[in-house]
Amino acid sequence: MFKDDKSSDPGQAEELLRRALLDESSAVTVSLRIDGLPVSESVTVIFYARRDLGTLQTYVTPGSRGAGSVLAANELMRVPCDLDLADAEDREEAERLYVEQAKLLRDAVLSADVVLGVWREPLLELAGRGVTVDHSVELPARLPMPRLLPTALVAPDAQLFVTPVCSARTLAEGRPPIGIACTQQDLTQVYPLSDDPERCVVDFMEKAADHARAFAERLAHQEASLERFLELSDAA
Repeated sequence: MFKDDKSSDPGQAEELLRRALLDESSAVTVSLRIDGLPVSESVTVIFYARRDLGTLQTYVTPGSRGAGSVLAANELMRVPCDLDLADAEDREEAERLYVEQAKLLRDAVLSADVVLGVWREPLLELAGRGVTVDHSVELPARLPMPRLLPTALVAPDAQLFVTPVCSARTLAEGRPPIGIACTQQDLTQVYPLSDDPERCVVDFMEKAADHARAFAERLAHQEASLERFLELSDAA
């Protein structure tokens, strides 16, 4: 259903929801609450269908939202792991496929949140004191892959964000590949979910130090070039 990352564009998602507000009669939503998460505490997955637009998309919002909850567009995070029930021959098989695919997404969310919790201790030890949990739908950083959860560990001293990410695919293709993204300003690295968190934090801090050193060298080189050019101009 989704062949590229255009489906994960937050602007596109917000526009879709704004259009939905104009004609709710064309929209159908099914929600899946996931409670008891060690870091996120609880999230709600929303499968959102628009018959008039021919779309069936997945969103996640922080907290446990029940029937009748009203959500604004900026409370929903687009997750490009969508239901695909096209192969169902009848309603009964569609229900079976829905249960199977929803369970895959639930298990992916649970696994990612558990692993994110394991990252907390090495972050505290290696990236500065005061690691906090951010439940924002949007982060102040660009990521190379879509986020799976509106949850991030934040190490303010290092200006470091750690959050689960996933590949865009339909749930009919199986459980989506998941990673943990570390991002600091213009540096981002995605690690496999199964990788050792302490090793990953050490690796990222080393990469961040190398990146900062290389940036300082480039800046010094540019300044030296500028100085030589100004000397030539003065001599002329």
